[in-house]
Amino acid sequence: MASRKVTVTLPVEQLEGIRQLVANGTAPSVSGFVQHAVAVALDDVAGWKTLLTEALSASGGPMTPDERGWADSILGRDGDPGAAA
Repeated sequence: MASRKVTVTLPVEQLEGIRQLVANGTAPSVSGFVQHAVAVALDDVAGWKTLLTEALSASGGPMTPDERGWADSILGRDGDPGAAA
């Protein structure tokens, strides 16, 4: 798998936590830890998408605009697909 170097900004506490894991031998390196964390997050998102798709299919299909608005309000989102919950 090809790799590319990127710059990522993390809170100091998180970076210190990762470095402590590396020092303890729990993580292979800062990069290794971040690569693993990203892989887990991507799998998690894919899993939730599959679960949501199956649930919507079983309950009558895609959400209506009113249903999406309600869900966004419950999740604290402004309706922008790129907004963080």
